[in-house]
Formats: sequence, structure tokens, C-alpha cells
Amino acid sequence: MQTEIEKLFDEKPATYTEEHFRLFARFKQALNEGAVRSAGPDSSTRTGWRVNTWVKKGILLGLRMGQIVDMSPDPVRFPLFDKATFPVKRLTPADGVRLVPGGSAVRDGCYIGRGVICMPPMYINAGAWVGEGTVIDSHALVGSCAQVGRNCHISAAAQLGGVLEPVGAMPVIVEDEAVVGGNCGVYEGTVVKRRAVLASGTILTRSTPVYDIVRNEVYRGTEDEPLVIPEEAVVVAGSRAIAHGPGKDWGISLYTPVIVKYRDAKTDARVQLEDLLR
Repeated sequence: MQTEIEKLFDEKPATYTEEHFRLFARFKQALNEGAVRSAGPDSSTRTGWRVNTWVKKGILLGLRMGQIVDMSPDPVRFPLFDKATFPVKRLTPADGVRLVPGGSAVRDGCYIGRGVICMPPMYINAGAWVGEGTVIDSHALVGSCAQVGRNCHISAAAQLGGVLEPVGAMPVIVEDEAVVGGNCGVYEGTVVKRRAVLASGTILTRSTPVYDIVRNEVYRGTEDEPLVIPEEAVVVAGSRAIAHGPGKDWGISLYTPVIVKYRDAKTDARVQLEDLLR
């Protein structure tokens, strides 16, 4: 399948045939089943992840192939128009996913594990991966190709940015048992490692340094590597003073994330998701 997808992506035909659409349907089914994903674990890399470029090409191919069609459940009160290749994902009770009524949407071509809870209104885009037992809370976004591990909590209004292009760019990664607090933003391929906690309002990007006052280190992304938040780090929104120039004279400080501790029993008690909610 990989060879066929890459060839069709790189050698655009004058028209797409039924054979091409059958190829894309097989590819999208593999995305839905979790058999392929836009990024996967790789212990040989610094981040612990690798980008599967051909999968991102396949998603872009579907957008290229699709024609805009009417998807409106009610053409007057609720008009919707999108690419025919990416309708709403079909879920049934047998999938074991709680899609709570109230305006949420899950786009086709993404993996949603058993036990996932989707609180309204939230949105999961094509190419995303959401592991078993994770909660996607109200107004949260899981962007295209973002990878979320098992038993995570993506809290209300949190945003996991989507990265489809360039195809070689790392998508946002949130590993198992991590907590992304309310109104957080995780962008530009940032990797949040296992059991890390982002306190409410934390914003992570490739260009923003993260100060670890526990280990006396500063973490930064580069042009070639994303920002990586260490395992079990507890990150809060902080500030750092401008050291020179008018900013110093005016007493201005800049936003920066700060690692204030690493998870302990007290942290676990505060972020524990009650089994009763599941």
C-alpha cells in the first residue's frame, strides 16, 4: 500500500479512477483501524518517535481526490459541505467509544480506541490517533495527525495543533497517561512524554524555551527537532524578565513554560480520573 500511495501522490493523474478510490478506501480503513498512523514510536530517535511521511501523503491525497459534497443533516438549519473522501467517522456502540450528544465531531480516517470519552463539543481531525481510555473534554481539539496515548486527559478548551504539511514534519505527540490542562495549547510537533502534566494555560511551541527549575535545564526545539517535555514533568505557565534594552527598563516579562516539579503521589491524586466517569 505504501508504494501505491506514494506513487499516486507524486504522479498526479489527469483523473482519478475507481481503482484509485479503492486504494484510498483501503488506506483510510487502515487509519480507522489503527493499522497505520502518521507517527509511531521509535526508540532510536531523540524524541522516541518517527514521522511516517507516506501516511501523511495518503491523507493529503484524499483531500486532493475528494469533491465537495453536501453533508447537511438539515440543509436549512445545519448546512455542511466537505470533501466526500472525509465524511464524519462512523461509530457504533460496539466500538466502545462514548460520543456524548452535544455538537462534537470525529472526522473519518482517525483511530479512536475503546473506552475513549468525547465530551461535547469537541473535534478530532483526520489522521489523529487517540489511545484507549483517553478523555477528550469539551471544546478540545485533536488536530490532524496528532497522536494521543492511552488514559490521557485532554481538558476543556485544550488545543493539540494539527500538522499535515510539510509531510516530513512531526505531528503533536502526547504520550500515555499525560494530562493536558484546560486552555492549554500544544503546537508545532511538540512531544509531551509519558505521565507529564501541563497545568491550565500552558502553551508549548517549538520556539518557546521551557525552564526546568528542578533539574536546572532549559529545553528548546530547533529547526530539525521539536520541543520535548520530559516524562512526569509538571509544567506551569510562567514568565521570565527581559534582560536588556527597553524591555528591561520598562520591567517587561515574557511568557515561558516552567517545570516546577515531577509527578508524585500528591500530583497523582489531583489529576486522577475517577473510574465512575467511565
